[in-house]
Amino acid sequence: MANAWRQLDIAVIGGGIGGLAAAISLRRAGHQVTMYERNDFAGETGASISCAANGTRWLHEWDVNVAEGRPVILRKLINHDWKSGDWDNVYDLGDYEERWGHVYNMFHRVDMHQMLMNTAMGEGEGVPARLVVNHKCVDIDLATGTISFDNGRTAKHDAVVGADGVGSAVRKIIGIVPDKTISTSTCLHANVPTARARELGLEDYSLNSGIEYWGGQGISKIVLSPCKISENGPEVLSYYCFFPREKGTIGDEGWNYEATVEELLAPYPDLDEKVLAHLRVSEDIRPWRLWVHKPYEYWARGRACIMGDAAHPMMPDQSQGACMAIEDAAALGIVFSKKHFRGDVEDTLKLYEAVRKPRATRVQEASKRARENITERIGFSSNTTHKGYRVADEKNKLTIEEMNGYDMHEDVKVKAKAALPGERASL
Repeated sequence: MANAWRQLDIAVIGGGIGGLAAAISLRRAGHQVTMYERNDFAGETGASISCAANGTRWLHEWDVNVAEGRPVILRKLINHDWKSGDWDNVYDLGDYEERWGHVYNMFHRVDMHQMLMNTAMGEGEGVPARLVVNHKCVDIDLATGTISFDNGRTAKHDAVVGADGVGSAVRKIIGIVPDKTISTSTCLHANVPTARARELGLEDYSLNSGIEYWGGQGISKIVLSPCKISENGPEVLSYYCFFPREKGTIGDEGWNYEATVEELLAPYPDLDEKVLAHLRVSEDIRPWRLWVHKPYEYWARGRACIMGDAAHPMMPDQSQGACMAIEDAAALGIVFSKKHFRGDVEDTLKLYEAVRKPRATRVQEASKRARENITERIGFSSNTTHKGYRVADEKNKLTIEEMNGYDMHEDVKVKAKAALPGERASL
């Protein structure tokens, strides 16, 4: 391994939440970053996005202006009775910041994306990242870091980070073929403007400042999360509605398909009427295709690696997808920092893989369990005897202590020491 840190010219393929987080982290570590987006604008649409303390801590470490993202600070996790709507189980987050040093934020994706873009490309420590649009990656020379795009152009970089989502081109280029199966669940997402719900005199869930669940012991489940804070409280109530695939008419339609209210309501004839009243006035009803991916054998090859949904697609039931992408980004910044990077890109990407793959795989597998058992959900897993429901394996459950008490700096330090000079850190 070489002995000297040097500034790298790093490419990030994808301009979503994970790609922007990677750009910020690597910029803060002293490197030049260019983000390549396949579309003519790097943007997000649609839904709420959860950012627990293990994600929020990195936003603060990178000096992101979190208030700019207009997050709702969560105070509770609330599980309701499916039919009556009564509170069955509550995990109180009142001491959350005191325990973990950071609050639990709920963003709207559009706001979070803009917040991260402003940090990645604006003023602050490090060289501002560049964004290049209309550049779809079609190949990478893994030995040289030369990227080929569908418009005929090429670009050479010292390292390439694939942050290009669940359908990742970079993942395919480095030789990974996903072993995946379609989930037994279908999900429809819908938004309810809080002002509209209040105008109609409907239950005001915005007052609870919580992620709220109906069901969760079995496939069917409703998840509600508030977002877009304003002086009047959350502006949007974001609903994720899960049901067995055979109960709905939605198949493999993409995100651009807009479902009808009738399609949204059909699987829930016996649901709490207060929630049904919200869903009847919901807007922007979109399907979310759910696939179960087995963990990939590796994440890095040559000068390229993958992160976020490209590396560990997971069920949404632990609300950790964004946090895992943010942690991936943080790990890249740490392993390429002046403290740890000694000049060998390929060895360093293997160190990144060694740090991130075990933890992300743990969350991936716990998310799959939580798809049909809400007791497996971080927070509720602390109460394993609620109404007789238990986690599958008490010794293997995912806990809030494990997620929020994790010290990535120490993890990198230990695994960097374990990698002998001249050898790959493939632990």
